[in-house]
Amino acid sequence: LITEQYKNILDAGCGPGIFTFEMAKRLPESTVTGADIEKTLLDRNTEIARKIRLDNCQFEYLDLTVMDKKDCFDLILSVDNLEHIEDDANLLRRFYQSLAMDGELVVHVPGYERRWYFFGWAVNFHIEGHYRPGYTLEQLQEKLNNAGFKVREIRYTYGWLETITNNISYYKAHQRHIM
Repeated sequence: LITEQYKNILDAGCGPGIFTFEMAKRLPESTVTGADIEKTLLDRNTEIARKIRLDNCQFEYLDLTVMDKKDCFDLILSVDNLEHIEDDANLLRRFYQSLAMDGELVVHVPGYERRWYFFGWAVNFHIEGHYRPGYTLEQLQEKLNNAGFKVREIRYTYGWLETITNNISYYKAHQRHIM
């Protein structure tokens, strides 16, 4: 649960800033930084934050794989980023060193396997820009532990409805790609 206890928040690999904006709106006493390497997205996000007067929201060009911040953040949020990073263990170590004492990391990654409709489980497919199809809970737990984290909770997030809608969207996107 993300609450006002977090005063300095990093949305690592923020992309279009969806989570950055939402946290800044819900936590007006906190500073929320969205970091990414896509300058056009950062410029657009900065302009949106200015227009909607989110003064506690900022966007920063930051290559997370070489980030050298220490004891800065109370919370780091990383949504669907680790699979894009070849040396994910390095990134997790950098997240760990960037957290303040008692800081927390919330990370979301794709699962290694996915349920295909009602027919069973299969290894997640390759997506351009991904170095791996996803993670098993055991793999993620080990990587987090090796980086120094004490894992409080780890679980799968997709239920049956999300799985079906996600599969349909991938199926449709693949079909468009072929045509």
